[in-house]
Amino acid sequence: MKKVLLLGSGELGKELVISLKRLGCHVRACDSYDNAPAQQVTDSRSVINMLDGEQVMKEILDYNPDLIVPEIEAIRTEVLIEAEEKGFTVIPSARAVNLTMNRDHIRDRAYELGLKTAKFEYAESLNDLKDVSKKIGFPLVIKPVMSSSGKGQSLVSDKVNIEKAWDYAVSGMRGDRKRVIAEEFIDFDYEITLLTIKQRNAPTIFCKSIGHYQERGDYQFSWQPSQASEKIEKKAQDMAKIITNDLGGVGVFGVEFFIQGDEVVFSELSPRPHDTGLVTLFTQSLSEFDLHARAILGYPIYQNFFEKKGASHVVLANSEKDDFIFKGLELAMKEPQVDVRVFGKPTTRKYRRMAVVLGPNVDTVKKAAGSIKII
Repeated sequence: MKKVLLLGSGELGKELVISLKRLGCHVRACDSYDNAPAQQVTDSRSVINMLDGEQVMKEILDYNPDLIVPEIEAIRTEVLIEAEEKGFTVIPSARAVNLTMNRDHIRDRAYELGLKTAKFEYAESLNDLKDVSKKIGFPLVIKPVMSSSGKGQSLVSDKVNIEKAWDYAVSGMRGDRKRVIAEEFIDFDYEITLLTIKQRNAPTIFCKSIGHYQERGDYQFSWQPSQASEKIEKKAQDMAKIITNDLGGVGVFGVEFFIQGDEVVFSELSPRPHDTGLVTLFTQSLSEFDLHARAILGYPIYQNFFEKKGASHVVLANSEKDDFIFKGLELAMKEPQVDVRVFGKPTTRKYRRMAVVLGPNVDTVKKAAGSIKII
């Protein structure tokens, strides 16, 4: 029985744990608070500060896992490099995690590898950001180098709003790196996520690309397959293969691209299943979580796992509560072929993702999600 240590226990981790448990793994889930979604389905749990290197290393040594699987960005990633040097296996690899958990590191690496990106610069103070904005020009997208789910991200149209954007980015930072990335706004036609699966003893394979729509830098709904042509899909696959081969390791990588006409522009990369990929719970016989579990355990993956078109839509909270209920689930599930996954987060806050609706198309999941209220 493989022992898996999950660092971070959100909704993506929860689905991954279910896939790992079906394959006979023993899983311990860590998070900064108790009863996080993934902890509700694991064999054991721990509450630790994952930015505290000593706590992370103690957890690793105490549990002695076969696999260490990071699920969030805010981890003292240097400890994972140390753990790998001690003989532990980090998924996808300690280097990959260290680079991708920091937007500046992975963006620099993509640029070095020759991938097309938006123009970008970094800033570590408000004055730096003002100087950078003059260099790149407006509109400008500003994000913390370490964050997730769009936290701290904003689109700035003129210099009047630079200070507000800096403050917002600082407030949304995860970890202790007070640094932002400022990049030119790409007037893209649409965005895609390409789920890229690196295997131990077999070639890299890809899911059909996933289209997605964002607000506040966070995905609201996604659909698979995207509208990308075969030509665009092939370009994206070639770029994804270049950067994931460089990062190394095994498992699912969520590689994001902007599509502008026939141009494919690298955006970001996650070294794990991706939130937009929740749609694969509906569209594929092996979801992105099943694929990640098989890949990291070294099990074979059959090729024709895409089954049908589908879409996902988030259900967001609109206020901060620790006592709440979902209303309208039965209305949502009256829609044809609709399924709802409630994540089990113990508290709400404005815009916090609390559930996802799955169904055959965007119109259906949008309607179903609109039926659900958190009160």
